[in-house]
Amino acid sequence: MCGIAGYFSTENKFSRSDLERMNSALVHRGPDAEGYFSDEIVGFAHRRLNILDLSSKGNQPMFSHDKRYVIIYNGEVYNYKEIVNELNSQPNGNKLNLNSSSDTEVILEAFSHWGHEFVHKLNGMFAIAIYDTLEKELYLFRDRVGIKPLFYYWDGKNLAFASESDALCKLSGVPKIINRTAINYFLHLGFIPAPMTIYQSIKKMDSGCWMKFSEKGGMEIKKYWALSNVVKKEVITNEKKALVILSDLIKSSVQYQLKSDVPVGIFLSGGIDSSLIAAEAVNLSSVKVNTFSIGFEENKFDESKHAKAVAENLGTNHHEFIVSHKDAIELIDIVLDAYNEPFADSSAIPTMLVSKLAKKYVTVTLSGEGGDELFLGYGAYKWARRLNNPFLKTFRKPIGKILAGLKSNRMKRASNLFKYDDENNVQSHILSQEQYLFSEKEISELVIDSESKINLFIDYTSYGRKLNAVEKQSLFDIEYYLQYDLLTKVDRASMFYSLETRVPYLDHRIVEFALNLSTDLKINNGIQKYIIKEILYQYIPEKLFNRPKQGFAIPLESWLHGELKFLINDYLSEKTITECGFVDYMKVKKLIEEFENGKGYLFNRLWVLIVLHKWMKKNIA
Repeated sequence: MCGIAGYFSTENKFSRSDLERMNSALVHRGPDAEGYFSDEIVGFAHRRLNILDLSSKGNQPMFSHDKRYVIIYNGEVYNYKEIVNELNSQPNGNKLNLNSSSDTEVILEAFSHWGHEFVHKLNGMFAIAIYDTLEKELYLFRDRVGIKPLFYYWDGKNLAFASESDALCKLSGVPKIINRTAINYFLHLGFIPAPMTIYQSIKKMDSGCWMKFSEKGGMEIKKYWALSNVVKKEVITNEKKALVILSDLIKSSVQYQLKSDVPVGIFLSGGIDSSLIAAEAVNLSSVKVNTFSIGFEENKFDESKHAKAVAENLGTNHHEFIVSHKDAIELIDIVLDAYNEPFADSSAIPTMLVSKLAKKYVTVTLSGEGGDELFLGYGAYKWARRLNNPFLKTFRKPIGKILAGLKSNRMKRASNLFKYDDENNVQSHILSQEQYLFSEKEISELVIDSESKINLFIDYTSYGRKLNAVEKQSLFDIEYYLQYDLLTKVDRASMFYSLETRVPYLDHRIVEFALNLSTDLKINNGIQKYIIKEILYQYIPEKLFNRPKQGFAIPLESWLHGELKFLINDYLSEKTITECGFVDYMKVKKLIEEFENGKGYLFNRLWVLIVLHKWMKKNIA
């Protein structure tokens, strides 16, 4: 795991000092070594976090055996030994004479042999840059589901790229003009989806893509893997068959991801997904497994006792940290620095705290991201089914009006789910309202001079079969929420403390299997994540999980009423909002009044506005 940065310029726009400035912004991603390469067109910078082959032989940039290609790379390719065997069995009879035991060397030799098609061979998480010194061509590759980040600036002739956008902001030649359209999406989702960032000139590279830059051809983009291409016509309906296949895939993925030359641990929330990963790790590991969890002083949010019970059942070496509002306050500024742009998922705070805790004991952790999206663990999937009901669809507006008039805050919040105008955006609407954020209509009234519409439309007719409403919501969440919220949260939080986090459920073999598994095996008689639970209960007693799903939340509503109220006063004041000039202060004032007068479910709308204005004051003012 590392941090990478570089450039491609035929106009000498960038220099060695630019590489050094970008690399200095990525020290936390790789504190163990740094390296550089440059010629008249390309420059590479690398920060290394030692995971495989701890010697200097694994340092980057690294040259291919024939010296033609040079690579910098962030991530892990778990099946690199199988790739070595395949390369050694090629008809030319040449055997690889490896200089290191790192996956980097294997990746580069695979590219040398297969060209850009080599990416289909990789099982892992990665952002890769490879330069062909002979043809003067630069290739960028990003993993299938967007686990590892890559940002870039391209003006038509000059490219700069990096693992984090903050590194690109160190370049004087990259404009820092705010992308006002991105603000609308942020208020709607709590994150900014690709290709946008908060800056007009900086983009997020799409997942499952490779890009090529050359002096003659400019920029070429190719999508090598897409959700639409792996959804098949038929689904798996046989439960016994599905259990056998999925059990083997999860075991294989965890076994792959336990490979490391440094200590490995598990983020254990005590929920279904992380508990199954921990159980598999315990069965596969020859040493006692370290597990890590976070709890909260507020009893309603403290799930640490459940994680501890699972850890005791599995016999892990368990570590926990109990979070108070004081810990959150201390981290708010750090969170802003770590995410480089407005990011409103408040669970980033406990994620950073558990990462800091884990780093004291291990350098690699496994986490359960992806389980809910692939196997239907969210309440959003119930709403997708409800809102697709013909009766509710026909009468949703009057139903929403009735619910809004009831005294119950729960009903008032539910009323918002019925209030959408565009059928094409129903998936983003469900996600937004499940996160208690702003609807499209609210954004049009809140944002000053807002002309851009929310457009996250996915053409589901291009998929291999006719999808039901629940499958559409799941695919939407994988495409957007998983990538640009959950995976972003985990990557920045863990790498801020030089900790590598791996996500076994997002092995592309599991993703492709899950996308072609019958919905009835994911939600069975109202039991969500049914098939995952059936596998888990072979290891751990079901009674340890007989409780409502909590999620990795913090008590933000109560904190904003009490210990964190100063954030409302400081960042949602008339002076701050007027100076920033993005939203209507009178609308915000009304929102604050409603929150203080009992509409507690508005807390996340206030939080997203606080994050936006705090970030703006720090970075723009």
